[in-house]
Formats: sequence, structure tokens, C-alpha cells
Amino acid sequence: MIKHIIRWSIQNRILVLILSSIITIWGVFSVKHTALDAIPDLSDVQVIIKTTYQGQNPLVVENQVTYPITSTMRSVPNAKAVRGYSFFEDSYVHILFEEGTNLYDARSRVLEYLSQASKQLPQGVKPELGPDANSTGWIYEYALVGGEGERKLSDLRKLQDSFFKTELQNIKGVAEVASLGGFIKQYQIEVDPYRLQSYGISLGQLQQAIKDGNHEVSGAMLEMGETEFLIHSKAYLSDENDIKDLFIKWDKTSNKPILLKDIAKVWEHSDIRRGIADLDGKGEVVGGIIVMQQGKNALAVIQRIKSKLKQLKQSLPKGIKLITTYDRSQLIQRAVDNLQEKLIIEFLVIALVCFIFLWHLRSSFVAVISLPIGLLIAFIIMQQQGINANIMSLGGIAIAVGAMVDMAVVMIENAHKHLEYWKQQHDTAPTGAQHWQLISQASIEVAPALFFSLLIITLSFMPIFALEAEEGRMFHPLAYTKTYAMAAAAALAITLIPVLMGYFIRGKTPKEKRNPISRLLITLYHPLLTICLKRPWISLAVALLISASSLYPLSQLGSEFMPELEEGDILYMPTTLPSISTRKAADLLEQSDELIKTIPEVKRVFGKVGRADTATDPAPMTMMETTIQLKPKSQWRARMTHAKIIQELDKTVDIPGVTNAWIQPIKARIDMLSTGIKTPLGIKIAGSDLKQIEAIGKQIETTLKTVKGTSHVFSDRASSGHYIEITPDRIAAASHGIRISEIQNVVSSAIGGIN
Repeated sequence: MIKHIIRWSIQNRILVLILSSIITIWGVFSVKHTALDAIPDLSDVQVIIKTTYQGQNPLVVENQVTYPITSTMRSVPNAKAVRGYSFFEDSYVHILFEEGTNLYDARSRVLEYLSQASKQLPQGVKPELGPDANSTGWIYEYALVGGEGERKLSDLRKLQDSFFKTELQNIKGVAEVASLGGFIKQYQIEVDPYRLQSYGISLGQLQQAIKDGNHEVSGAMLEMGETEFLIHSKAYLSDENDIKDLFIKWDKTSNKPILLKDIAKVWEHSDIRRGIADLDGKGEVVGGIIVMQQGKNALAVIQRIKSKLKQLKQSLPKGIKLITTYDRSQLIQRAVDNLQEKLIIEFLVIALVCFIFLWHLRSSFVAVISLPIGLLIAFIIMQQQGINANIMSLGGIAIAVGAMVDMAVVMIENAHKHLEYWKQQHDTAPTGAQHWQLISQASIEVAPALFFSLLIITLSFMPIFALEAEEGRMFHPLAYTKTYAMAAAAALAITLIPVLMGYFIRGKTPKEKRNPISRLLITLYHPLLTICLKRPWISLAVALLISASSLYPLSQLGSEFMPELEEGDILYMPTTLPSISTRKAADLLEQSDELIKTIPEVKRVFGKVGRADTATDPAPMTMMETTIQLKPKSQWRARMTHAKIIQELDKTVDIPGVTNAWIQPIKARIDMLSTGIKTPLGIKIAGSDLKQIEAIGKQIETTLKTVKGTSHVFSDRASSGHYIEITPDRIAAASHGIRISEIQNVVSSAIGGIN
């Protein structure tokens, strides 16, 4: 069959060239439209549920919100793991699904089961699905700085929420724009309990009066004459004076209305903050985190973001600046450019080697032309299959290049031999039909064996397709692209290459013996081959000895799931002890960022403590995340490396009570998604007694500090939060005619405050 394909290709060589040109154009189009990213998306299919329970502590959130939801979500089909996180006011539940589950099918099933769980939640608590993304989709971050006076942070936050967030969320491929830091403006009412008592007003009556005075209604429609009028009553509280003048009750004693200002103070303040941002250790700023939808083209989305931000910057108020603090496109571009550079070098080396050994420039063009066409075919299939161009998929192509060109070189050399033999027999070069018949014979002679050898190499990567989960997501792109490239090379070897040989291998073709390089290598190789064949047992013994000598070095090599990728940025993720106050957390963040900025290689420091307003960031106030942008390597000190910078940072940032962790941004988020642990190594302790779990964790922490190679060890304090417990005396309350619900209402509203 292969012989017939070769003969058909030569007979229809114009058609083969036309089809090859069409494939080339299609391939170039595919290359331009193939999604680009730094590494494959290793995250599991995941759905996040975020639930806010205003003013409630983690214990209440755990018992009344997180536990009911996690219990229900364990029954969701194809769910392999359910993780719940409870914080002050917020509950996060992550549902991880089996490999191959469609994301949007998973979201639909979670919504079905969430309707069941919602019935078990407290009144007014509404769970929401997070975006169709995860924390590995944090592709772009920025900070808003500037403004004057004490209100600058609230003004910046308002600008972020009302302007940047709404505009950027409309960009194709953006799942969410999360706000971070600053102050959210609100009006606070401080009630005077003595005046409340003197007027005989309960706290519940006051709450209801405020609600009743802040809404709008429609009065249907009224016809007057020949015109129709729609009735609308708008009674929203718009400013501080509206709130102060709110009617609460009619005082029969003084025969006057009691207004809110008679029993309370009203002023403008900010909401409780669970996230703070800092830039370069110079003070608080407002940040924005742009999250990409899963499976989208990261580079294309970032380009659209930059284009939109360029437009929005023109509308910024005077004195306000937008500063980029993280941009993944730089990493993507560096990774892709590096691999492109290596591929170009491979092409040049192949062309040079072909020319040196064939000693015929036109013959080397056969290999050089057919090779990129084979790669373009691989890109066509990649683009149709939805495989991103990243370091793994492009790495598969780089591995395949050497083997892809082998078949062309062997066929070209065999054609040279046939032409050389023809010239010896006829003392002239073949022309016309004779030339094409000779090329056909030369191709048929070696092509079948070469074709099947390429297929064997192609099938050698088939076991990789048996890998599952994170391993499969890591190595499947490499196996796919190598397989496609090798299969394309095998197909071109029996179609296009014989046609190209017929056109390019013409005229004077030098004999192999006249090639000085070939003569030198044969001279060196021939006596060595003769010795090996005369003494085969000695040759085998030497080979076995060399193989055995590699066993010891092999045993001393470490193992790693994937080599550490220098992403260009560093993520500093220290951990503090529980119950740190918001003010102290902000001070620690500013202090650490200021120390980091003292390193000469550091360009910018964007610190975050607590969580941003997104379901993809379940971070407590004890966890800091500082993104460190480094300057270009050309601006680094002499002999400075990435590892040395981290060592210097670790020595510089030495704050008591803070455990340092220096990691890569993308890899850290992948680790947290797959294991729930933010460092490469971690230990999980399971049990029913939190105090016992914490005690075991502290013992492990002490033991691991002595292990060689350990930099920092920290055990999470599972039960170390500080609480002020209020236990109502039911008998005393009953004697005063007070219900327990009224006491709880005072605790939640008068002490904690209700939004």
C-alpha cells in the first residue's frame, strides 16, 4: 500500500504540492489562533460555593452554614472531594470532581443540590456559586494609588467597584474582577440605650422602622385625560440627613414625632474589612484581581485587558494612578519565545547537518521544508482539539523534531546513491520520466521500513495517555503533540518528501567518498567497528560496566513531579498566629513589603493580607500573599541567581511570629487547589478533637525543624481563636419578661452591628 501511495504522489505531484500549500496556510492560521499559556492547567474540575453570614464568627458559620452545605455536596454525582472553610462572616465550600467531568454540567448539578441545602440554612442566608474559574486564573493584578486626605482609600475603592470592576468584567474571557483593600463607605447608627428606654422603643422596633423608611414602591397606573401616568414612590435614604430625619414613633407625651436623631448618632464610616492591600511598603492601596474563565486563551485575554485599561486610564481623576502588579503574559511570552528560539536553532542545525553530510544545498531544502509542514499539521490538530501551546505541548514538538527529520535524511541519501549509480552506468544524469522513476524507486526501497519505524516511535508515547488526574493533565499535551508531529512526519515521508526530492535533487550531486567530513568519520569509525566485531564479549562487558556505573548516581538523584519553573515573579506567603487584629496585620504587611523592597533586584511589591472579594480566595487574616516583581536579569547584580535572591529575602524578612514561605505564584495556587496546602510539602492530620489535632501538629512542627533541608515549619492552629462567650441566664431573663431571641438580637445588632 505504501508503494502505491508513493507512486500516486509522484504521478500527482502538482496536486500534492497544492494540498501541502493549503495545509501550510491552515497551519499558520492555527498557530496564530492556538491558545497560549505558560503551563497546562493542572487544576481539577471545581465548583466553589461562597456564603456570607453577616457578623457571625467562624464557629457559627461552621455549624450553621458550612456543615449543612458540605454534608449535602458529598452526594453530588462524580464529586471526589468536598472541602469546607469557615471564616468570620464567610463560608467557602470547594467541590472537586472526577477527571473528565464537564465544568458546566458540574455547576448545574451543584445548583440542584444547593437548593436542598439552602432549606437548612439560617433565614436570609443565600449561598452563591463562585465564577467558572479558580485561583490559577488570576492572570492580571493592579493597584490604584493616589488621592488626598483621609478619605482617599474609600474614594479609590468606590472608583474600583463602580468603574473599573464593571468595565473590566465585560471583557471576553474574564470570569470576575475582584476588589481588594480600601474602605467600603457606609452610614453607621449608634443608638443611645438610655434614650431608647425613655421613649419605650425596643431594638426590634428601631430596626423595623429603618427598614420601612428605605424602599420604593409602584402605584400601578393612572389615566388623566388622554394620557397614561405610571405611579412611582421613591423613598430611599440618600444621605446622612435623610437617615437622621427618619420617623421612628409618635410620642404621645410630648405629642411630637420621635426621629432617629433624637435617639441615636449617625455618621459616615467604613464596613468591617477582611482584606488589605499594600504597595512597596508605602501604605495601603486599593487593588484589583482579574480572574480568567477556565480553558480560555490567557495571552489573548490579557491583551484585551491591557487594551481596555489603556482606554480607562484616560478617564482617571487627576492624581490617581493605576499600577500593574502582576502580569502573567510576560511569563507566557518568555516561555513561548524560549521554545521558539530553541526550535529555530534546531531547524538551523538540521539544515547545516544535512548540508555538511549530503554536501548538496538543494537536498537539505527537502528536510528543511518538510519539517515545518509536519509541525504545522500538529498545530492544526492541537487547535482543533483545544490544546494550549505551553511549555509541555511545545516541548513535545521539540522532542519530535530530531526523529521527524531522520526519515527525510535517509530517503535523500538513498536517492543520492541511486543517482550516483545511474551516472556510473550511463555516464549522464537522468532526466524527465527517468529522473522521476529513479526517485520513485529510491523512495519505495526504504520508505516502508522507515514509515513503520516512525509509527513505532509514535506509539512509544502511548503509555503516557494512561496517566490520570494531575499527572495526566501535565503530560498529555506533550504526548499528544509528539504523537501528532511524528504521525505527520510519517505521512509526509510517503507523500510530500518524494515529490520534493524529485524537484530539488537534480544536477550535479557529489559522491559520498568526496565529502571530506564523511571520509574523516569513516576513517575513525571503521577500525573501532572492526575491533568491536572481532571481540564481541569485551564490547558487551564494557557496555554493561558503563551501564552499571550509572546505578549509583541514579540512586542519589532526587525526584520531583515537575521541574520548578522560574516564573519571573515570587510569591511570599508567610503565616502568622491566629487572632491577629486587622490593624496589626496591616502593620506586618507594610513592614514586610518595605523590607522586601530593599533588595536591589526587586522592582515592585504588592502585598495582600486576608481575602479579596472573590470565591476563589478563601484566605484568613493570618495569611499574607505578597507578589514580588523582579527587574530584568540584565539589571541584577553580578552572579546573582533566582535562588540567591530568595535566600537574601529570607534573611532580610525576619519578623518574630511570622513563618516565611517563598514560592512560585502559579505553582503555589496549583498546590493549594489540589491539596489544600500552600507549600510544596505538607502533612494533614485528621480527627474529631480539634485540640488533640493542634497538639499533634505542634509536636510534628518541633520534630520537622530538625530535618536536614527544612527551611521553615509551621503547624496551623486549628482551635486557637479568641472568643468572648455570652451565655444568657434563662431564669433571670424570664423574670424580667425578656425572650432569648431579644437577647441574641441585642448581641448581634447592638454589639456587633447589622448591615
